[in-house]
Amino acid sequence: MGFGLADALATDRMESARKALKGLDVKVNEGAFDPQQFLSAVAAGDAPDVVRMERTLIGGYAARGALLPLTDCLKRENIDTGDYYRTAIDEGSLDGTVYALPDSYDSRLLLTNDKVLKENGTNAAELSTADWKGLKKLAGRLQKRDGNKLTRIGFDPKIPEFYPLWAKANGADLISADGRTAELNDPRAVEALEYAVSLIDTQGGWGRFKSLRDSFDQFGDRNQFARGQLGSYPMEDWYVNVLAGTSPDIDLVADVFRGRDGKPLNWASGYGWAIPKGTRHPEAACTFVKTMTSTESWVSAAKAKAEEVRASGAPYTGDVTANIAADAIIEREVWKSTGNKAFDDATRIVFDISREAFTVPSNAAGTEFKNAWQSAVNRVLAGDETPQQALDRAQREAQSALDLANQGLR
Repeated sequence: MGFGLADALATDRMESARKALKGLDVKVNEGAFDPQQFLSAVAAGDAPDVVRMERTLIGGYAARGALLPLTDCLKRENIDTGDYYRTAIDEGSLDGTVYALPDSYDSRLLLTNDKVLKENGTNAAELSTADWKGLKKLAGRLQKRDGNKLTRIGFDPKIPEFYPLWAKANGADLISADGRTAELNDPRAVEALEYAVSLIDTQGGWGRFKSLRDSFDQFGDRNQFARGQLGSYPMEDWYVNVLAGTSPDIDLVADVFRGRDGKPLNWASGYGWAIPKGTRHPEAACTFVKTMTSTESWVSAAKAKAEEVRASGAPYTGDVTANIAADAIIEREVWKSTGNKAFDDATRIVFDISREAFTVPSNAAGTEFKNAWQSAVNRVLAGDETPQQALDRAQREAQSALDLANQGLR
């Protein structure tokens, strides 16, 4: 459940898993992870053998008893969690017990349309997320309007989704390292939200901003970079691959996102493979999870994807998987310079920043905790509450959810 066979990176690994399972019939329920469908299946005793979901959700489902700990699986299959990025393993764990192996690794980098900046008398080298005052001034300068209609976003802070990145940039964590104490109304977190919202207000407010953002042809050749509808924003690394395929000639400049201290800052997240409670084939499920995330499978799949992408005429921009050895081989042997400086530079940055990142600590509230801070940001954007009011309310909601979820773990 929760997996798709959209490209060679998926289909090639699935073929490896089928071979490892020696003739068992492996059925894929293609599509996004459906929480209600999943919980209903577990409750009815008809759980899928393996499920793929965002790692931020793992702790919540583990606390509810919907997932099996992988302790026995790791021993039986001789899986070394040290083979994966520690942040990805921690995100798929709860109270030190591993419940999921990482199936992807998404970093955040800064993507800039240098053509837009040059047309406005500056360039990407002068843009830094460490300089909050200067960034706000630049966002207002780069924006473009047609009457009351916003036609270009100068700088998009990517909230509500990227709020944890802005909080961390200001020195705040949303939750304690042990995942038991919410810290959503930390003064630094409040200040970060005030600032991120002010970037949007400088460009005409949330209504105009969202209307333009929602109109972007994000996956097409008339995307926001190609049409000059965006100056710059932080974005997940997978979008570099999208732009390489649709708009290889854009004046793209990639850079690291920086905290206010000037140091590079990477927020990493991704998906994980977990085994639901009630699975009828736990040993086969374990073999499946191991194979899908193994070095050999990832490298084979990356080679297949690279061949597929290059055959289409697009540049292959590499893949980061959360498997440390696989990523090193893909960077060294599978990815090759495309001759397109913009995308080559972006790929090198992605490989570099993946080695050090932060995650929002895993916690037993899972979905409820994430909903608390996202809802708070949305209330501020809608003008219903101030950042302080919204995060005070979110703090109460999140802590209540954490306390309730942790009762059964003590």
